[in-house]
Amino acid sequence: MKIKNLALTLLCLLTLLSCGGKRKQNLLPNVSGKAGEVLVVIERDQWEGAIGNSVRSILADDCPYLAQREPLFSLSNVPPGSFGNMFKMHRNILIVNIDPQINADAAFAFRNNPWARPQVVAQLNAADEQAALAVLERDAQILAEYFEQAERDRVIANAKLYEESSLQEPVAQVTGGIIHFPSGYKLRKKTDTFVWIADEKQYVNQTVLIYTYPAGARDEFSSERIIAMRNSIMQENVPGMFDGSYMTTSSAFDPVTRSLSYKGHPFMETRGFWEVHGDFMGGPFVSHSFYSQDGQSIIVLEAFVYAPKYDKRQYLRQVESLLYSFEWKKEQK
Repeated sequence: MKIKNLALTLLCLLTLLSCGGKRKQNLLPNVSGKAGEVLVVIERDQWEGAIGNSVRSILADDCPYLAQREPLFSLSNVPPGSFGNMFKMHRNILIVNIDPQINADAAFAFRNNPWARPQVVAQLNAADEQAALAVLERDAQILAEYFEQAERDRVIANAKLYEESSLQEPVAQVTGGIIHFPSGYKLRKKTDTFVWIADEKQYVNQTVLIYTYPAGARDEFSSERIIAMRNSIMQENVPGMFDGSYMTTSSAFDPVTRSLSYKGHPFMETRGFWEVHGDFMGGPFVSHSFYSQDGQSIIVLEAFVYAPKYDKRQYLRQVESLLYSFEWKKEQK
């Protein structure tokens, strides 16, 4: 009986601790700062020197495949002595901590929601400047992707919170999975193998195209195969404003592909520019290509933006993030 009572006591204690942790997270204030911003906490001389240059080359490099030059992230900086409560509310924070007393190997430490939510903090700990520069060079892609994924996760969380659930079924009928679309997105077109969903405003169009085609080609995920199938499907399903006009892939810049995996789902990412044959419209696109669950088809999820009056970094990041919300229907919780 005593053992049973002790077990019940421990269970209650663990439950209270768990609830306390969740309650603490829920009590955290909301983050501040605009989407796509990173606050860098760093000494002034380091920011103006080699370390600052390295951070800028990683996080403020040009976004790929945008018509105008736009940085991956907008950076601001504050010295550690001024890093007070107001700055600790920022959504994305990079802390550069160089201290000769650090005995461990130089490395990044990553934390979620230490002072606000949903917040991410990357801290670079190094004993000297050379060690810090070595870590920045070695883990440049990890650092950039850490903040990139944090921005995607916020978009996905918002989409699920304000979801247009009626759009799940048309996507499921074509792919066997769903994408979480926020309110504002509407179904434009659907066939047995093609779905067109868009949020269309006066000067900004954010669109997701979902389509499938039979698998079996030897070079299924080569850039040439992906673009050839894209052009064929766009010509058939996405007409322009004028007779005989249709969407296609711009030949001014070669699209680029790379193999990625997200939450156990491998896919081929393709980035490039779209244009309208017979018109002067165009913009950036990104697509994810992968096998259907039965392996008989290729599924493509594509996001593109048309915003001729505005910078496009954030609009593309928003709609691209929705592709990462894809999940097979049986995986829903």
